Amino acid sequence: MAKRDYSLLGPDAARAVETGLAAAQWYHSEVPRKEMKAMMQRSDGPAIRDTIILAGVMLASAVAGVMLWPSLWALPAFAIYGVLYGSAMDSRWHECGHGTAFRTPWMNSALYHVASFCMMRNPVTWRWSHARHHTDTVIVGRDPEIAIMRPPEFLRLIGNAFGLFDAWVGLRRMLVNAMGHLSAEEASFIPPTEQPKVILVARVWVGIYALTLGVAVWMGSILPLMLVGLPRLYGAWHHVMTGLLQHGGLADNVTDHRLNSRTVLMNPVSRFIYWNMNYHVEHHMFPMVPYHQLPALHARIKHDLPAPSPSIAAGFAEMWPALRRQLANEDYFVHRDLPAGASPYQPGFHTAAMHGAAATKQRG
Repeated sequence: MAKRDYSLLGPDAARAVETGLAAAQWYHSEVPRKEMKAMMQRSDGPAIRDTIILAGVMLASAVAGVMLWPSLWALPAFAIYGVLYGSAMDSRWHECGHGTAFRTPWMNSALYHVASFCMMRNPVTWRWSHARHHTDTVIVGRDPEIAIMRPPEFLRLIGNAFGLFDAWVGLRRMLVNAMGHLSAEEASFIPPTEQPKVILVARVWVGIYALTLGVAVWMGSILPLMLVGLPRLYGAWHHVMTGLLQHGGLADNVTDHRLNSRTVLMNPVSRFIYWNMNYHVEHHMFPMVPYHQLPALHARIKHDLPAPSPSIAAGFAEMWPALRRQLANEDYFVHRDLPAGASPYQPGFHTAAMHGAAATKQRG
């Protein structure tokens, strides 16, 4: 059993290039061109509606939290504000980063930058990082956004539900960037012409956080930080919960999103927070389809996809035992069956070249 090296500059990264896994041709379900063109049409309406709702609830909960502070009655208000700041902004960052949430470019850009700030993700760095994630989805050594590495670190996974690790990494990167430096891994996927923008954004953000901290010290209260900064910690649980389900426990080093991504049917509230990214196989196959069209896309191609997990709980019931088995055998993964009549799994997953026994399809 070979150990995986998730570094973007390590031996697995080099092998991914050598074996053709990097920037490979991925499988896509067949959709007639006319239908796909219609589904890819962008519209301002749904995103404007959802953004007004999001902003309105955030404003109302923030005002309630401030008015009730420091009473315990402020906690429910901040719980709502926190999950919208620390989780809903994750999906807004994601969809606006694709440029598909709104039809109007400046609207995508504006919400993308606000959401990036809330999530402590440099908007320049993460635009290029996410492009790599879609090009080399869960390819070891190539994908910089693999949330669950093998063997899994359960302490980190649980801690990130409160932002304890990833928010600290984001803060540290912000400070390093603000001092004029990029890491070697960042420099490996961010074009040189874009790197000064990374530094400029980081310096602006440091100024905002310093001002917020200064106001908190002046007031002798953490209340300003409850509005800016801390929600990234206490509101992170929902985006971590849904994010782990995207690829957790499934195959790596394959070129078929039906093997490495998971669609989960969710309740309307979680779908609003998550902006329909629960249709994750569909999103990875066709990333330029706007979020509000993903349910229709799912209905169109579900005959060719593994059955979706019927709920968040069911998704974890499938994923969690697989992660536990990966503690002893990091080559283990959940193999998901396709419906009768679906296009078969394509050969040439390259897994044998990367990790030997990992090519064997293992069943739970």
